[in-house]
Amino acid sequence: MKVLHLLKTSIGASWALRQTTELVKLGVEVHLALPEGPMVEKYRQAGVSVHIFDPSVNIRQPWKNIGQIKALRKLVENVKPDIIHSHFVASTLLMRLALRKVSIPRIFHVPGPLHLEHRIFRNIEIGLATKDDYWLASCLWTKRKYLSCGIQESHVGLAYYGVNEEDFLFANPTTDTLKKQLKLPEDSFVIGMVAYFYAPKKHLGQKRGLKGHEDLIDAVAVVQKTYPQVKCIFVGGPWGNTENYFNQVKEYAREKTGDSCIFLGLRKDVPQLYPQFDLAVHPSHSENVGGAVESMYAGVATLSSDVGGFPDLVEDGITGYMAPAKDPAALAKKIIQAISHPIERLEYVKNASKKVSEVMNVQHNAKQVYDYYTHVLTDYLGAQENLRKTND
Repeated sequence: MKVLHLLKTSIGASWALRQTTELVKLGVEVHLALPEGPMVEKYRQAGVSVHIFDPSVNIRQPWKNIGQIKALRKLVENVKPDIIHSHFVASTLLMRLALRKVSIPRIFHVPGPLHLEHRIFRNIEIGLATKDDYWLASCLWTKRKYLSCGIQESHVGLAYYGVNEEDFLFANPTTDTLKKQLKLPEDSFVIGMVAYFYAPKKHLGQKRGLKGHEDLIDAVAVVQKTYPQVKCIFVGGPWGNTENYFNQVKEYAREKTGDSCIFLGLRKDVPQLYPQFDLAVHPSHSENVGGAVESMYAGVATLSSDVGGFPDLVEDGITGYMAPAKDPAALAKKIIQAISHPIERLEYVKNASKKVSEVMNVQHNAKQVYDYYTHVLTDYLGAQENLRKTND
C-alpha cells in the first residue's frame, strides 16, 4: 500500500512524525510532501520518502495557487499513490482543488475542530469534497460533527494522533525547584498552563485568545480571595507576530492578580516543569485533545474546558476536572475543588494515567489509521465497480 501524506509544516507537528514512523513499520510505503525544514531529516531516518513541496493553498496570494495545483498534480502522477492523506485544512483545500478530476481516494485527517465551529469555513471545506473524499477525525466531537453535517458514515473514521509514552517520561525536578527559583512560599499551590499565546481573530468573532489565558487569570483572581497562596505559572510565548497581545495579557494579569501570575515565556525544560505543578489547566476555547495528553502522562492533576477532544480524555470527577469554556467562575470553582480535596486529586491522577495510555497509544492509533486505509480502499473500489456496472 502506497500513501502520499500532505503536511504544510516541517517545524513541529511531531505527531505526524510519530504516525508516519509507525505506518512504515506496518508495511505502508509512506511518501510525504512538506516544505524544507528541521523535521525533514527525521522523516527520512524513519523510512519516509520525502518530497520537498509546500502542499497548502495560498490565501494571501491566490494567483500562486495555479502553480501549486500543477505541482501537486505532477507529484501525484509521479508517486502514483493508492491513497492521499492530508493533515491540515490548507493542504486539504489544495488537494481537492488540484485533484477534482482525478479519481483517487483522499483522506482529510482533521487535526482540530476549529474550522468546523464556523459555518463559512465548514461549508467551504465540505463543499469542495467529492465522492472520493473521506474524513478521519482525531476526536469524537469532530466525527459527530461531520455526521451531523450529512457526511455518510462510511466516509468518516476516527484515529487519534497518538504519542509515545516514553516521550513523556518527565524527569524529577532538581533541588533547584521552581519555587526556589521564583522565591515562592513552600505552601504555594502551583497552577501551570503550557500553551502559546494566540491573539484573538476578529474575523472569527474572537474577543479573547484561543487558549483562554484571560479566563484563567480571571479564575485565579477569584481563587486567591479564598486561597491567597495560589500561584499561576504560564509557560509559552506569543505565536507568530503577536508580541503586543502577549504583553497585554501580562499587564492584564498584573491588574487582576498582582504578583500571583508568573510568565516564564518559552522554555525547553517543560518535562522538568510539569511535575512541579499541583494542577495543570487547559482552558481553551477550541481544542483537539491539546496539552491534556502531556499533563496526564506527567502525572499532574488536569483541569480542562469542555470543548473538542478534551472530553475524550478528561472525565469530570474521574480522570480530572472539567469546566465550561469561557466561564472563569466555573473554572475557579474547579480549582478550589482541586485545592481543597488533595486525596481526591491524587485519585484522579491515577485514573488519568490509565486513560491516556489507553486512548493515545501511538501503535494502536497507527493501526487505526492502517485499518481505515483498508476500509477506504475497499469502499472506494466497491463504488468504482458499482459505477462500472451501472455504465455497462
